[in-house]
Amino acid sequence: MAYDELTAERFRLALGSLAPIGEKRMMGGLCFMYRGHMIGGADKSKDGVRRFMFRLGKENQELGLSLPGAMPMVQGGRTLRGLFFVDETELDDEQLKLWIDTAVNYVSALPPK
Repeated sequence: MAYDELTAERFRLALGSLAPIGEKRMMGGLCFMYRGHMIGGADKSKDGVRRFMFRLGKENQELGLSLPGAMPMVQGGRTLRGLFFVDETELDDEQLKLWIDTAVNYVSALPPK
């Protein structure tokens, strides 16, 4: 699995005291789980770009596109609505927290796993 540990640690620190948070290797990176649902994670592209991933949900696609650094996730030539990559270097700590808060708000409305 390709991810950068410094990017993952930055994500962990931005989570603050949010609990319970789990970690799981999936989607080619390290994902962070809240109440059993993925909120995002750390990833490294094939060309070595360190990036964050975020899950905002299909219904929040437009909101996600309005957030700093948003790049819709594309796999196999298909855009995955509600999932985004953001280059790690494009986000300051405040913007990273905004992305995480938006993802947590989305998964908080889902039934716990």
